[in-house]
Amino acid sequence: MADAGVPHGANGRGPEVALRRKPTINDVAKVAGVSFGTVSRVLNDAPDVSAATRQRVLQVIQDIGYRRNRAATALVTSRSTSIGIVTDGSPRFGPVGTLMALENVARKKGYATTVISAETPYADSVQAALDTLDDIGVGGIIVIAPVVDMASAVWNATCRVPVEMIAAGASSTPNVFTYSENQELGARLATQHLIDLGHTDIAHLAGSMDWFDGRVRKRGWEAALRDAGLPQGFCTEGDWSPRWAYETGLQLVRGGKIPQAIFAASDHTALGLIRAFTENGVRVPEDVSVVGFDDIEGSDYFLPPLTTVRQDFTALALMSMEVLVGAMEGREVDRTPTAPTLVVRNSSTRAARSPSPK
Repeated sequence: MADAGVPHGANGRGPEVALRRKPTINDVAKVAGVSFGTVSRVLNDAPDVSAATRQRVLQVIQDIGYRRNRAATALVTSRSTSIGIVTDGSPRFGPVGTLMALENVARKKGYATTVISAETPYADSVQAALDTLDDIGVGGIIVIAPVVDMASAVWNATCRVPVEMIAAGASSTPNVFTYSENQELGARLATQHLIDLGHTDIAHLAGSMDWFDGRVRKRGWEAALRDAGLPQGFCTEGDWSPRWAYETGLQLVRGGKIPQAIFAASDHTALGLIRAFTENGVRVPEDVSVVGFDDIEGSDYFLPPLTTVRQDFTALALMSMEVLVGAMEGREVDRTPTAPTLVVRNSSTRAARSPSPK
């Protein structure tokens, strides 16, 4: 039983400690009527606590607003409760979505995060970022490395804690293990969808080949066409931007060589492309089917709503955290890449014409 003199909270859910200072673990124990050790076992999710006691302690923690001292916990348990994240500071959809999901998942799992951006030249900034995170005592580091040059710097760097790199299709090394979503599969899904609709002339507006994402998405497009016995259609490399895609779309219109279908390496690329076509009387999907990649917010409100490949950043972050924590704890974890899904909307339809002459 809690001490009789302890007041009850205004919300009626349980007792509160009338304190002007931050509540401590001793306050939790006093209000819950248990020992310091019992509260500690609850906080560390030890199995030797009854369900009723665990619930009572957790309720008191919520009622009095107790928060764990992460530094003290790390000293007692010899386990860091924080992880580091290194990014390249890119504003593009993929890296930003990955970072936000990682921070959210880490927080829900009880880990604090410290984020550092690395800049070119990566050979200097990546090592400096890893050193800084190591010095502040993180238990492990996740590097979001969308570009090949940044990944090379990570592979050549040294660090005393486990380092995981999120880089699509990149290989692990003895010092750095990688994890990613299976974006090549996503590109295959997009291309196969167009093949199943009867299209035989399928072009690709590729992302930058400096990016792993651009490389694996192009590889998936190539593989799907090869497996179907179809020739590779028109392909050009860009910078992911709607502006570049718009200008490329204008070139296709002026050249009179509109393919039956186009797999765009990103939804932003598809957006610029569709505008160029629409302004020049080329109808999507009646004259050309278009499929994107990312499923950005609002892609279902494109005109027409965009068929695209959805990346599940939450699933990616959950598995990335599981893989890193496994390395921190010295246990093996399944590193099978997460799988994207195809979202079919109105920008793609069955082939209704012969390919344009080349």
